[in-house]
Amino acid sequence: MSTILQLAPQNVWKHFYSLTRIPRPSGHMEKITEFLISFGKGLGLESFVDEVGNVIIRKPATPGMENRKGVILQAHMDMVPQKNNDTVHDFTKDPIETYIDGDWVKAKGTTLGADNGLGVAAAMAVLEADDLKHGPLEVLITKDEETGMYGAFGLKPGTLKGEILLNLDSEDEGELYIGCAGGIDITASLEYKEEASIEGFVARKITLKGLRGGHSGLEINQGRGNANKLLARIVHDLLIEFDCRLASFEGGNMRNAIPREAHAVLTFNPEDIDGLEEYIKEYEEQLNAEYTPIESDIILKIEEMEMPAAIVPEEIQDNMLNVLMACQNGVMRMIPTVPDTVETSSNLAIVLIGGGKAEVRILARSSCDTMKDFLADSLTACFSMAGMKVVLSGGYSGWQPNVDSPILHAMKLSYKQQFGVEPAVKVIHAGLECGIIGANCPGLDMISFGPTLRSPHSPDERVYIPTVAKFYDFLVATLAQTPEK
Repeated sequence: MSTILQLAPQNVWKHFYSLTRIPRPSGHMEKITEFLISFGKGLGLESFVDEVGNVIIRKPATPGMENRKGVILQAHMDMVPQKNNDTVHDFTKDPIETYIDGDWVKAKGTTLGADNGLGVAAAMAVLEADDLKHGPLEVLITKDEETGMYGAFGLKPGTLKGEILLNLDSEDEGELYIGCAGGIDITASLEYKEEASIEGFVARKITLKGLRGGHSGLEINQGRGNANKLLARIVHDLLIEFDCRLASFEGGNMRNAIPREAHAVLTFNPEDIDGLEEYIKEYEEQLNAEYTPIESDIILKIEEMEMPAAIVPEEIQDNMLNVLMACQNGVMRMIPTVPDTVETSSNLAIVLIGGGKAEVRILARSSCDTMKDFLADSLTACFSMAGMKVVLSGGYSGWQPNVDSPILHAMKLSYKQQFGVEPAVKVIHAGLECGIIGANCPGLDMISFGPTLRSPHSPDERVYIPTVAKFYDFLVATLAQTPEK
């Protein structure tokens, strides 16, 4: 059976395979950091970890290229830990199991980690190669990009020496990104005093699963179901149709992933439970009809469980369901001057209700700072009406495009020479680290590009094999043609 080690270019895929062997979910960077430092030092290159945990490796210019502008190859070391409900996998211990499906590389029931493992692997291949032409090189591998871009935020001015930054973290081969959305995290919380469960009631767990999920920036415009939104709708209707109360609600686990699964525990009056299973089955059919063909197999199931000791007070229950129903989720506005690109959106990412506390986490994005602020204010107003405390954190501005960028012109020319077509030049609705790094290190000329990935941040994540060689060949050609100082 073929493995990814047999794919071309082997010098990239072998490093990606090594990365799949090393657990590297966000927040657990120790093993991957040690691996990257050992790799750099093993090549005899200057390799160090900065004060916030980013890995930096420097490689001198090849002979005759010393007068070229210094290039920074940038990627992030962490991956999003998402798995299917029936997949047994510990992201802090277990390797990612990959397989080839036609022209795609996928993982068995988990995220693949091609975001951004292939960017790291390409940078490693460049560092290892002794037959390339390039000016002074730095490789910057940042930590914990997926949970808050902490490595990029902590990068100190003066750490980097290069003048050009090539971000290897976009997901459509043949496209050059010159701008990205900014973002802000919105956390709404509320503490309440639980009520004792109603004597004689019975408990049922309602589970929603089977949604595609995906990247809350790149795929927010595809109309995919948000498990938190849909389950809030279902519970809202159950509270109207049946004599029942909410005990708990839980959905989503990553701020930048569209939630795929959610579940709620409700207690029912046994005298008013007839028809509940049929109601749930009809709701499942309704959801599948509404979301065809975007979602293929939405599953809604009900199961008996032991009675919880406590339930949510009725006023808090109603307020929480109302606010989950009302809050903005999905695309809010497209860019007026680029109507096929999302400008402003939000993702109802995580909902936790139970044990005397309710918490909601949303990631809002926009390439327009004033619209980002307006969206954050709107969501704050919405949650405040439910009596929740709202905290805004982790805000960052978008990366403003520079159409006159010298490296952009050089890369457009190089791409056409190699592949016979012009690359597309775009702005991406995702939070690339370029905006943050550019703010910390003013004056960098930046471009983002990469191979073709689909459904990052979900177990459907996959990479289109033919684009990896094109991506790497284009990177190598770009390094050979960087402008002079």
